[in-house]
Amino acid sequence: MSREIDATDKKILQELESNGRLSIVELAQRVNLTNTPCSERVKRLERSGHITGYRATLDMEKLGLGHLTLVQVSLSATGGDNSLDAFNKAVREIPEVESCLLTAGSFDYMLTVRTRDMRHFRDVLGDKINLLPGIMQTHSFAVMEVVK
Repeated sequence: MSREIDATDKKILQELESNGRLSIVELAQRVNLTNTPCSERVKRLERSGHITGYRATLDMEKLGLGHLTLVQVSLSATGGDNSLDAFNKAVREIPEVESCLLTAGSFDYMLTVRTRDMRHFRDVLGDKINLLPGIMQTHSFAVMEVVK
């Protein structure tokens, strides 16, 4: 039996999104519940798929991957699923691609690419991204600051 999430569930999700390592005790205090009902709500939100996992947020600068570039990708053809599937499969194999979003608009994909520096990005662009299946054109934008 599924039910819609209420304001308390939304507050739980907001708190966990901000800090997924909160203990049930701390979370319960923040959302004005006792421990058992809070724990039951979290388990229900996990079972229903509202919470899909927990992960660490890494400091990419400290990991030597502080250079972030956005890359707009246009494919030569997007008809049928084969061209998109081939691109999707190949882009997943590039470790420097942090995310790949299929878009609607004047280009087909937006990639976020993490590298050490501009030289490293240039190598990834030339040796990996530009060799992806169906690539017609790319436009790259170096990120100066992540605001949010």
